Amino acid sequence: MSSESTITAAETPAAGGHGEAHSTAGFKALMLGSIGVVYGDIGTSPLYALREAIVAASATEGGVTTLAVLGVLSLILWALIVVVTLKYVVILLRADNHGEGGTLALMALAERAVSKGAGAIVLLGIISGALFYGDAVITPALSVLSAIEGIKLVTAAFDPYVVPLTVLILLVLFAVQSRGTARVAAFFGPVMCIWFAVIAIAALHPIIQHPEVLLALNPLYAVSFMIHHGVIGFVTLGAVFLAVTGAEALYADLGHFGKKPIQTAWLFIVLPSLALNYMGQGALIIGDPKGIENPFFLMFPDWALIPMVALATAATVIASQAVITGAYSLTRQAIQLGLLPRFEIRHTSEAHSGQIYIPRINMLLLIAVMLLVLLFRSSSALASAYGISVTGTMVVTAMMGFVVIWRVWRWSPFAAAALIAPFLFLDLTFLAANLLKVLEGGWVPLALGGMVMLLMYTWRRGSRLLFEKSRKLEFPLADLVAMLEKRPPQRVSGTAVFLTSDPQSAPTALMHSLKHYKVLHEKNVILTIETASTPRIDPAERVRMEQLSATFSRVTLRFGFMESPNVPKTLAIARKLGWQFDIMSTSFFLSRRALKPAAHSGMPRWQDLLFIRLSRSANDATDYFQIPTGRVVEVGTQVTI
Repeated sequence: MSSESTITAAETPAAGGHGEAHSTAGFKALMLGSIGVVYGDIGTSPLYALREAIVAASATEGGVTTLAVLGVLSLILWALIVVVTLKYVVILLRADNHGEGGTLALMALAERAVSKGAGAIVLLGIISGALFYGDAVITPALSVLSAIEGIKLVTAAFDPYVVPLTVLILLVLFAVQSRGTARVAAFFGPVMCIWFAVIAIAALHPIIQHPEVLLALNPLYAVSFMIHHGVIGFVTLGAVFLAVTGAEALYADLGHFGKKPIQTAWLFIVLPSLALNYMGQGALIIGDPKGIENPFFLMFPDWALIPMVALATAATVIASQAVITGAYSLTRQAIQLGLLPRFEIRHTSEAHSGQIYIPRINMLLLIAVMLLVLLFRSSSALASAYGISVTGTMVVTAMMGFVVIWRVWRWSPFAAAALIAPFLFLDLTFLAANLLKVLEGGWVPLALGGMVMLLMYTWRRGSRLLFEKSRKLEFPLADLVAMLEKRPPQRVSGTAVFLTSDPQSAPTALMHSLKHYKVLHEKNVILTIETASTPRIDPAERVRMEQLSATFSRVTLRFGFMESPNVPKTLAIARKLGWQFDIMSTSFFLSRRALKPAAHSGMPRWQDLLFIRLSRSANDATDYFQIPTGRVVEVGTQVTI
């Protein structure tokens, strides 16, 4: 077996990332890793979630009341149980796409399952993917700001340094991305384990002092709060949702750690620690309503404040790292699924294909995060901007989940609706509550998500129009091969590989080569690269070969949407299928198209121009498919769109 197929086989989820762990040690390592990567975001929510919710709840009461605290606390605890535990941990973790999770993996799974309405599924995927970028920008800014704000409790003299310190930490975080996360990731799990242990232990003393806080476990307090607070109760829901942001990471990182380690970590470590900490904060506020200023840090004695700020900063950096890495993975999936142009993707680990770095995404995220910190300047102000992107993603995930349960799991539509409807209703309620914060800062993720959605939609639509237009102009491949075999031009030694997206038509590069050079190589390969709707492709199905004539063959290379295409390595597999492939005597012919806006096309002129700009910004096909530059011949053509 070739090196490529060996790597691919080792990377398939069944080999370790997904399903049952092969040993207890492996299972423990995966569980520890999931605590570090998956639960960083939701694990740092106690820094601000309860404070913001109680401030919202007590807006009209002139102060903090015990009933308000119990009501808000009950809402948070039951949101964790219903939204995170039931929807994600119990149900959606089962809706995997060959071991992979996340909104785009779910989109590909749902799209494959439906015969009609695939366009609507793709649109849902575009919406959820675009909203994720909003989350990826706000999480680092909000998390690190809220952690650094703890130093203000030591002395007010630190107040002017909160924003500069936050900016410095975030600059360092984004600067080290190019080095990869493999070494740092080893510390993620242990640091987050210490974090969860410390926040749980710190809560015990306040709970013992005010045991009445345990009444919040009764869901009737949540119901009573919503009934008696009307509009304020609805506004409070938007802040309560801050406690469950990060739940999407559970599903998105399914392929990295597997279902069982993620479920076990949540049920036995993360959920108990979060529940205890929220109740501890609630107990502290019941005992001293002034504690609402910063209930998380006030649970700790004065001597522990500085170490706790340091630990909180480490935890928020880990949470930010997980979201940034998620943005890279989502971008690679979006490129492979045809939702974004090709970007340069660098692999930062030889052992793990999932550890990648995308310079352009890193720079855009850094700029957006810095603007947010400098614009909002406090975690309370920034909390208003949080939630909309996450709730939007959750609504879309629930909708696509319904399709998968109905068409893939083969439930009746009524049973699937009965299962998903309560969660969808809850998600829509949270989304409506968060939409009330649009003017206070919620416009930020909406604007960012809207921009990304426009880019994805434009790229997908423009690519399809370009493909259809090119196909009309191209000559059928079978006819050309028959003509060339009858009346062959002058032959030159070696092999020519012509890349094309349409294997039925003669590649533009081949037509131009014949027109200008009037020669043909001894062996000619029409090469098409396909992206499957599965995360990875079995090595046995990687290469398909078809002999068209004595000198022409058609080769199709298939990659999963989680894989980075490497053409030369994959072509080595073709040797087993009888193709004598020598990279040093092979020339790769690519068509480089210069696009011009047409007078009449399927898109408005501004969208034509946007698509052309996107295509110019795309990474070179030679680099993206990892073809040796010295073996490439590019043929320029001009196309109007």
